[in-house]
Amino acid sequence: MNGNLPRNFTEKMEKLLGDEFDSFMSSYDAPRVYGLRINRLKLDVEQWKKLSNMGEEVREIPWAPDGLYYKEGERPGKHPHYHAGLYYIQEPSAMAPVELLDVQPGQRVLDLCAAPGGKSTQIAGKLQGSGVLVTNDNARERTKALAKNIELAGVRNAVVLNDEPAAIAAVFPQWFDRILIDAPCSGEGMFRKDDSMIAEWEKHSIEKCSFMQRDIMQHAAAMLAPGGRMVYSTCTFSPEENEQQIAQFLADHEDFFVEAISPQHGWRSGRADLAEGMAQLDAERLQSIQGTVRLWPHLIEGEGHYAAVLRRSGERTSIIEEEVVVAASVKSKSVQSAGGSLKREVVPSSGKRQEKKQDHRDERRAAKRQTRNDWANAGLERPANKKGAGSGRDGAAMNLSEEASPIELWHQYADQFAINARSWPGRVVAYGSRVYIQPVELPSLDGLRVVRAGWYVGEAFRGRFEPSHPLAMGLKPDEAVRSVNWSSSDEQTIRYLKGETLFVDESELTVHAGAPSKGYILVCTDGFPLGWGKYAAGMIKNELPAGWRWM
Repeated sequence: MNGNLPRNFTEKMEKLLGDEFDSFMSSYDAPRVYGLRINRLKLDVEQWKKLSNMGEEVREIPWAPDGLYYKEGERPGKHPHYHAGLYYIQEPSAMAPVELLDVQPGQRVLDLCAAPGGKSTQIAGKLQGSGVLVTNDNARERTKALAKNIELAGVRNAVVLNDEPAAIAAVFPQWFDRILIDAPCSGEGMFRKDDSMIAEWEKHSIEKCSFMQRDIMQHAAAMLAPGGRMVYSTCTFSPEENEQQIAQFLADHEDFFVEAISPQHGWRSGRADLAEGMAQLDAERLQSIQGTVRLWPHLIEGEGHYAAVLRRSGERTSIIEEEVVVAASVKSKSVQSAGGSLKREVVPSSGKRQEKKQDHRDERRAAKRQTRNDWANAGLERPANKKGAGSGRDGAAMNLSEEASPIELWHQYADQFAINARSWPGRVVAYGSRVYIQPVELPSLDGLRVVRAGWYVGEAFRGRFEPSHPLAMGLKPDEAVRSVNWSSSDEQTIRYLKGETLFVDESELTVHAGAPSKGYILVCTDGFPLGWGKYAAGMIKNELPAGWRWM
């Protein structure tokens, strides 16, 4: 591996590390470490250990209470528990930024550069279903993986956007309690994990990355409420993208300050000396950069990372006052969706109307690596409003004018899928034929490119309502009107994940009192949802979307 590293990179690292350079270089020949993080929306670490045959083999990641090291050769991505969203496979050092963000239930949180969604699902676990999570990536293709991971984790209080920081800032001024900027960077810390990053590093200059990071931070600052906390992180060693970036930000924002991080777990303090002369800062504010941290691969079991916690002075305005403004802003207007321009319905309409359904194909996995081109070319990513983009499932345009509206259909059908679903908290909205439940305090998303306007619960189709896979993943088995549960080692579980039709005895089903056995049924493994089926006369028709099946 050492021989593949660019010479100008190694020379720079030698100057930066001095006596530690040889240890740093040796880390590239050391075995990689592997991590997964337990999804606290579903269960905790101890519960998972009891369920999993990996439970006795894993080790704790010291800086992440829900993080675990697992052995090379294990394949957690090929286990039913992965398909149930019980954990997220994540590089260990990448778990640190969200831990530093100190998210609390009920807060409003923005993950600004979020794809593929690992840190967003970590944030969601800390919110525990309350508050608001706005997760965004400006590269359209990457939002497919982002939305899928949010849905796999069973997140019910998130909105997924595909827009530029400037556009989001116009809608959310001083709105968030917490903001994470896991910035696109030169990726030097990922060389050992993914040697293709070396070629990317040689193509994209550090200066170009620094310019993008500075722009992102400027807009993020405008969205943080007084008293709020913002974490800036990168997976690179470059001072230009780390300490120098923080120095410039502090110089431009007098109302922000560094909140010092304790350099524990083998972490090292940031180096204020690397930012000297780079910005107009007094000695005290320059020295505060020592309170940022570097995670070096020769000092920890993980790849390279940098993180800074930034706080905004002051106290936020009353949430109640803000909600009055939000309530006044929620109107039925045209919005820009990631799939084109759609009409948003907020309340049921009694008048006749023509609505079109977006053509949603099964989501495929997008690249997991954040590249500089995604951000540099972001201005080219806005989709056109193509004619014919609103076709129905059979390819013909939907006409709901003679049927109930999508929201009315949701209210008619919801209790057939989930117990007391009509009384769930949140604001029900429709984008075309699709229905979402949003956190009530969310402002209008008019003018933004929306990928998921909330918890996607299903869609209207020919006068009926069909529940979505994200609805299934966000449920607990005891919330479902009908459910069936098999162990993760049961052949029925594997057959379901492969998309096969299942034959079951009615005695295996759990059916809510008074409900018929026939209808949509929540298929579970070890007590956790995998998706929907349709039960009738001893047979479950598989409703697992093709893009979610075991391959």
